[in-house]
This record gives sequence, C-alpha cells and structure tokens, in this order.
Amino acid sequence: MADFAPPDDGRRACNTESNRSGEVAEKRHHHSPKPNGTNRRQRKPDGKRRPHSSQKHFSGRGHAKHGRQAYAALDLGTNNCRLLIARPSGQDFTVIDAFSRVVRLGEGLALSGRLSDEAMDRALGALHVCAEKLRRRNVYLARSVATEACRRAANGERFIERVREETGIVLDIISAQEEARLAVLGCHVLLEQGNSPALIFEIGGGSTELILVGPGEGAVPRILDWQSVPWGVVSLTDTVMREAVQARDEVERLAVYAAMRRTVTESFAPFAERIAKSSREDDIRLLGTSGTVTTLASLHLELPHYDRRAVDGLIVPSSSMRNISTRLSRLSEAERGQVPCIGPDRAELVVAGCAILESILDLWPAHRLGVADRGIREGILRSLMAGDFASVQSAGKT
Repeated sequence: MADFAPPDDGRRACNTESNRSGEVAEKRHHHSPKPNGTNRRQRKPDGKRRPHSSQKHFSGRGHAKHGRQAYAALDLGTNNCRLLIARPSGQDFTVIDAFSRVVRLGEGLALSGRLSDEAMDRALGALHVCAEKLRRRNVYLARSVATEACRRAANGERFIERVREETGIVLDIISAQEEARLAVLGCHVLLEQGNSPALIFEIGGGSTELILVGPGEGAVPRILDWQSVPWGVVSLTDTVMREAVQARDEVERLAVYAAMRRTVTESFAPFAERIAKSSREDDIRLLGTSGTVTTLASLHLELPHYDRRAVDGLIVPSSSMRNISTRLSRLSEAERGQVPCIGPDRAELVVAGCAILESILDLWPAHRLGVADRGIREGILRSLMAGDFASVQSAGKT
C-alpha cells in the first residue's frame, strides 16, 4: 500500500510559527467540528451570498472496498488552492479529479498582518468549487490543510471558521514542521538514487521549507534536520519588491533582486551553518517542489506551454537554473509576462522565487536539481491511504 509517513527524530528548527499555531493544528486534527446548520448564508464564487445548504462530513467512512474508495487532499496555501481526489492503485494511487486556482490569500499579509477581505473572498470562491467536487466524488476520507498565510494572519482562525460555516470544509492549520513532513512524503520518490545527503525544499507563497534527509528504514527517507523561513514568493515580493522604488531600468531591477537574495540568505544562515558539513560531501542530491522550479524547468526545456509529464521527475543542471534566474531578474514585469510558461499571472512573483532558489543553491551546491510537480497533497493522500490500510489490516487480525 502507500508509503508510511517519514520518521522524525524530533529535532526542531527555528520555527517561524508561534507555539499557538502548532497547538491549533494538533487540536483541529483530532477534534475538528462537523459542519453545523448555521443560519449564516454562503457566498458564491463571485462573493455574493446564497442560501446555506447542508454539507456532507467528508471524512465520514463508507462501506466500499478499500481499493475503490476515493480519498482527497486539499492544500490552501498563501498563493494557491489545490485539490486532489484519488483512489488507491497498487503501491500508488490514480488521480480521478483535481483542481488548482491562484487565490493570492496572503496578498498584503506581510505588511498588514491580516488576510484582506478580497483575498478571503477569492479563496472562498475556490473552496466552494472544491466542496462541490468532494460531494460529487463521494469522497470517503479527506484532509484539508492551510499553511503559512493562516498561521501568520491575526484573523486566520476566524477565516478558518468562516470556511467551515460557508463550505463545510474543515481546514487544519498545520505547523511548518508538518508541512515539511508532508512535502517529503509526497515527492521523495523523485530523489536521485544514492546514499549521499539530500536536501528537499518547497518554495511556497508565504514560506520556504528546507529539509535535510538521509536513508530511512524503508523507502521513505529520514528527516535529519529542517528549517522553515517566512519568505515565499508572495511574502518576499510584498516585503522587498514593493517597498523598493519602482525599478526603472535593468540596474535598479538587479539591485532589488540582490536585496531579495540578501534577505533570504540571512534567514537561511542558521540552517546553512548546521548542514555545512553535509553540503561538502560528494554527490549531494537536491530536489525541489514548487511552482518556481517547475516553471524554470519548463524554460530550460524551452516548452511553448507547461507540460507536467515533461517536467515532473526531470533532472536539470543547477547552472541552467541559475542562468535562467539571472536572465529573468534583468527583465521588467511586462517582459517576463511575454515569456512562455510564465505569462502575466506569474510575471510578478517569479523573480522572488528565483532569488530563493539561488540562495538555496548557494547553501547546497549540488550539480543537479530534481524537479517535482508534487508535494503536500500527494503526501496527504499517501498518509491517509497508508493509515487507513493499516487500520483495516489491524481490524482483520482481531
């Protein structure tokens, strides 16, 4: 059946989230309230109200055979809302439905400390679509998580409650450590073979997770050390790029890019010091999961449009990723918007992702970079399926 969760030796990094957020995540995982019959009216995707309709408890258990049951994983990030619905298929799973939408939930959060009304409405519009898919697919077991934006926002808890009231979806605000664990579980199969140290990273919208892994007892690597910093493509853009004077030429654009690099490198410094010895070993391995690495991999392949089949699992020379990052940092936002696989939607944020990626390559100078178009959602699905299969096996023995 699916892989089991990677073991964790209990070591802690310098957490970016407060202790409260970790406690909330644990509490919600075990005691999530069911949707209730509130009189509050729901919002349509366009933000208008509509009458409330009862919602199914998506994690309710059915009686279908294990191999035919549908499982779901929903990841509400700082920039995107993503859903995967899948059925077990041997040692893996088959995706039967998926959804992804840019919602920019964390837009302006780095400066205001709050989720804006416009951002919450965009996210709710996407979540209504997800709720309908969960109902239509008759999902047997689901887990829905929220990450950095809701961890950091002063009104994050209130937004989570609003989502529950209006869509029936119970979001679990997970800690940065849990986010890192799920990312490893979801993409580790794409690591290059070998026993040398490996670094897995996820560049998100509001944070970046760095995870040092080594050989585990089974197929899943062991987490040796990890770090989460509060810089993702949205938070770094909001904090550095928008505080700088509007760059009028290439020289000024490069100055802004250098400022982003410095900001991220300073945050990485404690982790870089801890892993310095490992980073000097021979044949170190590197795997990245994020829109940044998949976009740059597409540019490396000179694809006219994004193709997941060509990108997921690709191994790219790190020097190529650096060269592409440097080239993009010189372009204006309008010029970046004309580049295939970037377009207007990614033109503003991609430079921040490049700055984060180059800083990662500085502290972990692997010659090659593995590219993963998978991560938290896949990690959730594997955890759900593995845990459910284990409970079925245990029940069969009693």
